[in-house]
Amino acid sequence: MSHIPNNIEHIRTRIREAALTAGRNPGDITLVAVSKRQSIADIEDAYNAGQRHFGENYAQELRDKAVALSHLTDIQWHFIGNLQKNKVKYVVANASMMECIDSFSIAEEFSKRAKGANRTLDALLQVNVGREPQKSGCMPDDAAAIMSNIRLLPNIRLRGLMTVPPFHLEAAETRLVFRELAALRDALGGKDALPELSMGMSHDFEEAIWEGATLVRVGTAIFGERPPKSW
Repeated sequence: MSHIPNNIEHIRTRIREAALTAGRNPGDITLVAVSKRQSIADIEDAYNAGQRHFGENYAQELRDKAVALSHLTDIQWHFIGNLQKNKVKYVVANASMMECIDSFSIAEEFSKRAKGANRTLDALLQVNVGREPQKSGCMPDDAAAIMSNIRLLPNIRLRGLMTVPPFHLEAAETRLVFRELAALRDALGGKDALPELSMGMSHDFEEAIWEGATLVRVGTAIFGERPPKSW
């Protein structure tokens, strides 16, 4: 018996309780099941439990899974990892949300590829709120200029902001990171211009919801520990 449906039900209950505690509508929060390195069978178990949004970190893995699961016509793929320009084509062909835009140059490549594929794609600007040198994401002070340029590009629709906070922080410190991203969104046009805030993972998604997250990315708490890379 798969543990995945019960895990999803448990996570959805926690999302609902966190939203209600924050005075928010639970229906405004989308659960993204981070399925990188998880099997096709496990993704199908999650899908059969009602999950529709899945997050992948590797472009070619996303491509292969999208092909294998093409019969699930309403599945929605989010790309949430570092990306080289030569692999953008795999994401454009399969993803509905790109949570990985951290520079104008990568946005320009997405725009070019999306135009060639006659697709218009939703995107989030990844912001390195924790200012960690080893992490992807633009610096908060650069976000306004990058966004202004991205909005001039065709076939890419900027929908909000995304961040990954420093992992070692205590809960109260993590909330400050999430609060800073929400404040940045407000400074850049607010909810009407940027309705989505993607923040929060298995260990901190409730704190993210309290600070305004609309997308929470949960992997381990749904699927268990990731299997090791096979490449």
